[in-house]
Amino acid sequence: MIKKAPAKVNIFLKITDTRGDYHTLASRFVRVDWLYDTLSFEPKMDKDEAFELIGDFSCPNKNNTIFKAANLLLESKKGSKVSKLLDAYALHVKKSIPEGAGLGGGSSDAATFLHMCNEAAGLKYTTKELAEIGSKVGADVPFFVYGFKSANVRGIGEIIEPFEENTPSIEIVTPPFTCGTKNVYEHFRKHRLGFIDSDLASKMLTLDSHTLLTSYEASSLNDLMVSALALYPQLTAYINPGWCMSGSGSSLFRMKDG
Repeated sequence: MIKKAPAKVNIFLKITDTRGDYHTLASRFVRVDWLYDTLSFEPKMDKDEAFELIGDFSCPNKNNTIFKAANLLLESKKGSKVSKLLDAYALHVKKSIPEGAGLGGGSSDAATFLHMCNEAAGLKYTTKELAEIGSKVGADVPFFVYGFKSANVRGIGEIIEPFEENTPSIEIVTPPFTCGTKNVYEHFRKHRLGFIDSDLASKMLTLDSHTLLTSYEASSLNDLMVSALALYPQLTAYINPGWCMSGSGSSLFRMKDG
């Protein structure tokens, strides 16, 4: 079994409030199908490993989103079926989505793995049930589980509403460095929290992606951009007219048609 795990960009990302240690947001996620990781089940080589995960990752397995998803499935009421599957097969991941770049690669990998296990092990979970499991892995995972091309995402990622539109063709540039998500959000909370514009966030939720990208400056579209630039000034060299930042960075994107 071989599956593609696509990337995403945040057409806009507005912080709307805080909820304890978390930030609530309003955002438009658009799937990018031409950029994807490839996941495949292949016969297991290391029989001593409960779950053999093979890929070029920058983090240890215990922190990997796929590993977290596997543990949740193994601990579920259908864990015995998952265990039988993972006793026979290893998961191989060919990474093409840059890690730590605001493109959702880890979340997409986890969502794709959940669907693969559901199919291969005959778990018969509904998409909603898979999304609920995915939400325990990370806030962006449910978007990828549902497979929407475009969606408005609110709260801490738990509210996902498909948005009907003709999504623009997107090109992406990823600088040779990452922006720490935690660092960027902490900087925003400390220095930018007073700049929240809930009315603008609500308006942006109603506009199509093409209109958003042609009507607003990059810094207005993404509330985290000012914080990312303050913490990682080398990002400035990559920001040219028409380019916007996805998530907490460091990837930048623009419409191919202008």
